[in-house]
Amino acid sequence: MSSDPEQEYFADGMVEEIITALSRYPSLFVIARNSCFTYKGRAVSITQVGRELGVRYVVEGSLRKSANRIRVTAQLVEAETGNHVWAERYDRDLADIFAVQDEITEKVTIAVAPAIADAELHRAMRKPPGSLDAWAAYQRGLWHLDQATSEDNFLAERFFQQALNLDANLADGYCGLAVAQLRAIAYFQTRAPVDIQSSAEPLARQAVALDGNNAVARAWLSYALYMRGDTEGAVAEADRALALSPNLALGYWRRATALIFSGRPQEGLADLQTSLRLDLRGANLAPRLTQTAVGYYFSRAYEETVTAAKQAIRSFPGFEAPYRYLAAALGQLGRTAEAKIAIEQAIAIAPGSFDMYVRHCAPWWRPEDHVHMVDGLRKAGWRET
Repeated sequence: MSSDPEQEYFADGMVEEIITALSRYPSLFVIARNSCFTYKGRAVSITQVGRELGVRYVVEGSLRKSANRIRVTAQLVEAETGNHVWAERYDRDLADIFAVQDEITEKVTIAVAPAIADAELHRAMRKPPGSLDAWAAYQRGLWHLDQATSEDNFLAERFFQQALNLDANLADGYCGLAVAQLRAIAYFQTRAPVDIQSSAEPLARQAVALDGNNAVARAWLSYALYMRGDTEGAVAEADRALALSPNLALGYWRRATALIFSGRPQEGLADLQTSLRLDLRGANLAPRLTQTAVGYYFSRAYEETVTAAKQAIRSFPGFEAPYRYLAAALGQLGRTAEAKIAIEQAIAIAPGSFDMYVRHCAPWWRPEDHVHMVDGLRKAGWRET
């Protein structure tokens, strides 16, 4: 919004960087620079832009300079309705114009992808179940995953299977079905560990085979490998996911899991913090918050474990896992009265999960980590019966 051509170049550069960054998200279909720039300087409606380019969302913004200050506004608009999904304003000093450009590009990109994911989820939820297309059925599956309960996990499997029945080439559908099956094994014990290699891992590999550049598919393959004990392979697949999509919260989380459960909890916690900074929402929030508690517990940082576990419980009170780590950490701290309550809650919510992780060592756990957790629970007053 200036007659200064240098500022126009700055704005054009920022647009190009945002387009490039957003195009790395596998779930987004992003229009190239040349097509976008045909609307530059023209008075057109967002609805017209969406219709002509065949897109559901449009990012638009403005740049204004005054002395050594710059103000950039950005907003995400649903093209069909004109509704604003997200908006933000950035005021910065122009000490280093390119550093400012990089910072704002990163912030816009990180904000836009989750905002679109959330908008798509709500869009799918407005549709009657009988009229779902493959993408909407996949989104409904994600919504049920987000609830982090055994019943919703079962419904998620059904919606992901429905998506694949409608489109057998939907890579994300295979990912979703693999994730629901892996959670059924790890969290809810409605499937047996043998299903990892017989069903869940092949589903993740099918997603990768359909689209080798799908970073989400590679991230979920990382999880399947971790769950059969191949932590090196899990880290390698997560690295591939992040090479394809450097801002993928899921990629950092899946690498964090493999690191935490392979004896490198500090590295895993760093990846978890990055994952939460990139996306503090959605279907993966419950286990990510829980694994933050796990990382602290394995690092012997018990006060931090208590804080992280309580945050997970406040957000997802029906999810069993954080109660277990809360109890173990409280036991290590000698706070047995609180710890006993947490143990009772963990067993009441999911007795099968408590049995799998406490009375037995899950196949994807290191024995020394299992001994450490059970030690905390025994200090909390738990006795095997």
